[in-house]
Amino acid sequence: MKRSRSSTAQQARAPVDTSSNVTPLSSVPMYSQIREIIRRQVLDGTYAPHSQVPSESQMMEAFGVSRITVRQALADLQREGLIFKVAGKGSFVAKPKAFQSLSRLQGFGEAMSSAGYETFSQVLSARRVKASEVVARRLQLKPGSTVFEIQRLRHLNREPISVDVSYFRLPLGERLAREDLPARDIFVILENDYGMHLTHAELQIEAISADETLARHLRTAEASPLLRIERLTHADEQPVDFEFLYYRGDAFQYRLRIDRT
Repeated sequence: MKRSRSSTAQQARAPVDTSSNVTPLSSVPMYSQIREIIRRQVLDGTYAPHSQVPSESQMMEAFGVSRITVRQALADLQREGLIFKVAGKGSFVAKPKAFQSLSRLQGFGEAMSSAGYETFSQVLSARRVKASEVVARRLQLKPGSTVFEIQRLRHLNREPISVDVSYFRLPLGERLAREDLPARDIFVILENDYGMHLTHAELQIEAISADETLARHLRTAEASPLLRIERLTHADEQPVDFEFLYYRGDAFQYRLRIDRT
């Protein structure tokens, strides 16, 4: 006997974990309690990326709440980017995005390692090039000056996350090219090995579409969304590192806290 399409979908859906239930008499609203239960189960891997979370009806029955309460909880989780909805099918767990705070000047490896991620870099190229107009201007060089370009493919938990294209004045770049760049951050090398005092950076962030080369390196579709960061880092008041950073838009985000004074 053939199973109906609706019964098959219901069977494939993950069951509600009732080991952590809601407390009706708590001062915390019911939808907030349900949201925290589902969030914890998403983050601890109970519901894997792209798996379907329990249906609204299942949650209503398991937690003894109304549909409106369940929808409030799911709406909050969707706004946070933890789940996404597919019309006619239900809610699914989103692939979690790594993030880096813009409140501190840190290298990618520094920031991700402190958050518990595994990182490494693949050096794609290290070579002398003629500085473009923007590179020469940002490094305070004459147009057409020779600079040193280092291209790296950055990996996060063994998945490609960004392509970094960095420019340095010639002596500094050639020296960096001899370092262990697959395992070490350039910022760490500049400060700890070379005694430079990195003080600040200027950033510009925009959304772009991946071209063929970037898509191939990042294992994503051509024309898929990327974050393009232009960053100029200073040691004291001297520009030392000018970069174009291309991050996968589906796997990474920057965060910034802004205070109103």
